[in-house]
Amino acid sequence: MDILLKSVHRLTRYFLVVGEIALTFMMFLTVADVILRSFKRPIVGTYELVAFSAAVAIGFSLPLTSWMRGHVYVDLFTVRLSSKVRAMLNIATRCIVLTLFLLIGWRLIRYGINLHRVKEVSMTLQLPFYPVAHGLGVCCFIQCLVMLCDIVKISGGTYE
Repeated sequence: MDILLKSVHRLTRYFLVVGEIALTFMMFLTVADVILRSFKRPIVGTYELVAFSAAVAIGFSLPLTSWMRGHVYVDLFTVRLSSKVRAMLNIATRCIVLTLFLLIGWRLIRYGINLHRVKEVSMTLQLPFYPVAHGLGVCCFIQCLVMLCDIVKISGGTYE
């Protein structure tokens, strides 16, 4: 199981790098567009590129954020529960999240296949939508692996 945990953690770090690159690209593109607009030379398609990059930045950073438990959660009631009940509650919620992201990932992959089939592209730059949908679908499947690792850690007593 240790190999699984280390492999998933490494994978989530690689995905984060993609998200970081997308966020950096978004920042430089926005700054360049603002500067060039002052010279009456805006960058064509900035809105589309920022939208695609935002989706990539959010989707690809989600697995590591979940791994590190960097999301907001309220434990007002759960801290008062016994550790065994808390572990069972954590496993139950991880199973629900795993199922949810499995369904979302599957639907995103199917949606990407449909976008590819009908050749759907963005309005200005004519960029295809399907790679973003497929990428986000893969991110959802990686999120499922993170939830599976959480279940392993909770079961092994190393989660908290």
